[in-house]
Amino acid sequence: MNKSIQPLQRKNLADEVAAQLQELICSGKYDIGQQLPTEPELMQQFAVGRSTIREAVRLLVNGGLVRVQQGLGTFITSRQPMAEPLAKRLHRAQYQDLNEVRLLLEVKIAEKAAMHRTKEDIAQMKDFLKQRHMHAKANNVEACMQADINFHTSIAVASQNEIMVDLYKTISTHILQSFIDRFDDTDAFLDSQALHKSLLEAIIDKNPAQALLWASKISTHSHSK
Repeated sequence: MNKSIQPLQRKNLADEVAAQLQELICSGKYDIGQQLPTEPELMQQFAVGRSTIREAVRLLVNGGLVRVQQGLGTFITSRQPMAEPLAKRLHRAQYQDLNEVRLLLEVKIAEKAAMHRTKEDIAQMKDFLKQRHMHAKANNVEACMQADINFHTSIAVASQNEIMVDLYKTISTHILQSFIDRFDDTDAFLDSQALHKSLLEAIIDKNPAQALLWASKISTHSHSK
């Protein structure tokens, strides 16, 4: 095994250790169910501390390659390479791809929000939509963009689907930066204000079909820009 270990170059040693172990696992160096070397052995082989080895193992566990059995050791569960983390993948995504995913989410989120929204949700949505309009009229570009993201995030929260909320929040972080890079003024946000108001009214009215319709119209409007 020692021959396969390369000098560590990256700043984050845990990432590097995890990457080299992943390469060894995926290349067939270990059989499924086989135990990894012990912590002290890995510390010696990679010339790093215990905390680095534990973090590297945690990364492999999160990637589904190994499992830790308390008191027994760390065992191989898969040879499939770890998927690239979603946040990292989104960071290098093109605006069009990001926006398309965002808009698809917004349509489903709007439908669910119309079914489950509370009075508190409505108050929050109204406040963010008001901020969106105020900043759009004043051509406060970044503030308007943030208010737009906040408005749609509040709809996601009202949907009461935690996975969709997490997905939307993750995507919207990258969308906001794309907005900043893409738009010099708030004209597009002013143009779509009425559509957003209609969407909010459909959610308030608990009308999922209309909410889906208005969210779809917002999606079509966004793609035409």
